[in-house]
Formats: sequence, structure tokens, C-alpha cells
Amino acid sequence: MLDFALPPALEAHEPPPRRDGVRLLAATRNGVTHHAFTDLPDLLRPGDLLVVNTSATLPAAVRLDRLSVHFSGPVPSEPDCWLVELRRRTGRASEPYAGGCPGEWFPLPGGATLTLVDRYTPRLWRARLDTDVEPYLRRRGVPIRYGYVPRDQPAAAYQTVFAEAVAREDGSGSAEMPSAGRPFTADLVTRLVARGVLIAPLTLHTGVASPEKDEPPYPERYEVPAATAALVNHVRWEGGRVIAVGTTVVRALESAVNDKRFVRAAAGWTSHVVTPEEGVRVVDGLLTGLHEPRSSHLRMLTAIAGEDLLERVYTEALAHAYRWHEFGDVNLLLPH
Repeated sequence: MLDFALPPALEAHEPPPRRDGVRLLAATRNGVTHHAFTDLPDLLRPGDLLVVNTSATLPAAVRLDRLSVHFSGPVPSEPDCWLVELRRRTGRASEPYAGGCPGEWFPLPGGATLTLVDRYTPRLWRARLDTDVEPYLRRRGVPIRYGYVPRDQPAAAYQTVFAEAVAREDGSGSAEMPSAGRPFTADLVTRLVARGVLIAPLTLHTGVASPEKDEPPYPERYEVPAATAALVNHVRWEGGRVIAVGTTVVRALESAVNDKRFVRAAAGWTSHVVTPEEGVRVVDGLLTGLHEPRSSHLRMLTAIAGEDLLERVYTEALAHAYRWHEFGDVNLLLPH
């Protein structure tokens, strides 16, 4: 697993003045090159397919006097039960809260009550809220913010242009932003389409990550529409490249592949983990942010790019002071 020291100075502390005002580190088998994100259309070919995640970002944090509750997502097959992380507030930052016991309850703002059921992982609890969770979060929640972002940002800063373009009647969304899509603007999408680059949507609702200790992903809700599955298969048949915008898209697409390597329409919960040992079956490239040392996401990136190329990417990113986290710079991996 790729390991390195991430200097605090390379953490992006706030959104850039312009969404597309970030840098792009492009990696192919021929080398690593440096660009503005607005150069993306010039790095792709007509007939390439970008697959994007349209999940909106929920205001998934509810703050109490000394604790914050981060709502991760519903428990599979238990719609009245959610996974939550309890975090102890320490000034502007927070840290995991080691307390709590089954049956303990917490009064939340607006008269709601959260009751802990049992531990799902060492970090996450199964819990029940005595009202519908997603409408409650939209009334009382704020976007999840970790210590490297020193002050609250408006909710709009955590939405992508693709989420804004999709109206969801059920109010569902992600606990944390599918951040690879954040730098896109309507103007850039227009330039991509004018160049002949195709764009297709899917949905994967992400849960709460851990900034202190990376963990393998747990089941997440996803949907690959029939039209997107058909377009992926068509592009691959015609020799085009399928490029995922974000690790969430890789997970959804690789969860929807059958034994003959065709993508099918699929929806439900996925526990699929992409590893270097198994590789990827339909994804040719990946546009993603820069990930923390020893992150499980780096295993997925290794499966796509290989160890040598990925090590060169992160060496270049560190040497040229690229920025990490959800408001940071992005990396395009096109190894083939």
C-alpha cells in the first residue's frame, strides 16, 4: 500500500474562488504532466465516456453541545435504522467519541431523539431516530466538516453540478460529497460535449469516511440506469475509453458487471471492493482527488494504474504542492 507523509500545508482548507480553478495532474504510461482542470477536454478524445455520480450531498452532521452526530446512511434491509458516527467536538475540530452504549439516547435539536442500538463497526453505531432522517437532516443538519476545513462553508459548496441537475423526489443523498465531480462547471461540460466526449450518470450514495483511520468501504446504495449500462457497453465495443469520475463511480460500475464483462442495469446495495488482485473489468481511466496515505482508495487506484505509475503520480503531487481533500486538486489516470 502506498505510504507517504502528507504535510498539513498541502491540505485544501476552503473551496477555490472558482470551481474549476484547481490543478489537474494527468498520468499516462508515457509520463505525468501538469495542467489546469479546464484543460480536461484537450486530454480526452472524441468517443471517450465520462461516467459521473449524481448523488447530492446531505447536510449529514447534527451538532450538540459537545458531540456531533454524523449520519452515514440507512442500514441495508432496516430502513428505520441508520449508521451514525459520534464525534467529540474539540474547538473547530472533532475526534471520534469512544463512549456510548446500547440503549443510550441523545436529545437532538428540534425535539428529536437518537437511540443507539449496537455497534456496527468499531467506529459506527446502528441507531434509530424517532423521525424520518433525511427530512430531519435537511431541516437541522449541516455538511460534514473535518478539522482541515477551519470554518463552515455554504451547503452549495458541497454540491456538484451533476447533483444540481438531478431533482430527487426521495430526498436521498450522500453523507460526504462525491468530490471528484466538484470542479466541473456547466461551461466545462458544454466544452466536453462539443469535443465529442460522452457523459452518462449513475448514483452511489457515499457513507461517512474516517479522517483518522481508513477502513474498507461498507455497503452503499447505488443505481446504474439501463441507458448508462448500454452506453458503457457501446463505447467499449467501439474502442472508446470508459473514465470514471470518482472512486464511487468505479465501485458502482464494477458492481454491475456480469461474468461476460457487460454492464447491466443494477440497483440496490453494493459491498464490492476493488483490489489490485482482482483488478477492474470495465473502467479504463479514473478522474479522482488525491487520497490520504494508506487509504483503501489507493488500492483501487493501484488496480487501475499499477503501482509504478501511481507512485510517480504521488511523488509529483507532493513535489509540486498539489492540494488534498474535497476542495483540492484532481488526478486523471489514463494508464492504457
